[in-house]
Order: sequence, then C-alpha cells, then structure tokens
Amino acid sequence: MDIDFATTKLERQFNSRKELVKVHGPERAEAIMKRMAQLVAADNMEHLRGAPGRCHALRGNYAGMFTLDLDGPYRLFFRPSNDPVPLLEDGSVNWIMVTSVTVIEVGDPHE
Repeated sequence: MDIDFATTKLERQFNSRKELVKVHGPERAEAIMKRMAQLVAADNMEHLRGAPGRCHALRGNYAGMFTLDLDGPYRLFFRPSNDPVPLLEDGSVNWIMVTSVTVIEVGDPHE
C-alpha cells in the first residue's frame, strides 16, 4: 500500500527508529514499526481486517479515520488517501479499493 504522512515532521519521525524511540519510547516505537510494516505489506485495506492490530473505522469526531492498536490506549491513526475515497452503496469505505493511506498521528482516541 502507498503510505503518505500528514506532516513532514511526522514523516521524518516515522523514517527514523531513533526519532520514534525519542518521541514514543522503545516499546511504542517497536509497535509503530510493526504496524507500519503491516501497512506497507498490504495490497489494500482489506488485508488489514484479520491482521494483528485490530484495524477498524472510527466514528464521531474521528469519522473517516481508521486506527491500528499499538500499546495500551494508543493507536496509529490514518485515513484513506485515494482520490476520491472509494465508497460502497451504504456510504462506508470500500476496504478492497483503498490502496493508499495517510498517517495522521499516534494518540489515544479516548482523550
């Protein structure tokens, strides 16, 4: 899958193990690297449904975004970046057709 980043700062951080550890600590940095490897290896978002990390769509203030579990309450937030975002007839995202995502942030969706 194609991966973009919401900011150049985030991209620099995610492309450096040292920076990830500095910002998130060693355990979360390791989890982030595993989830990023999953995203890169997937042909489309459908391949993430049964994979470790519990990929799922968010609702409410986070509608249109998806997360992968990291550690504790922390998640890797991303959104489809296909233009336009492929949708099913019911208005939900067509996971099979999403081949590009933008990483938004690492955070706790419950805050």
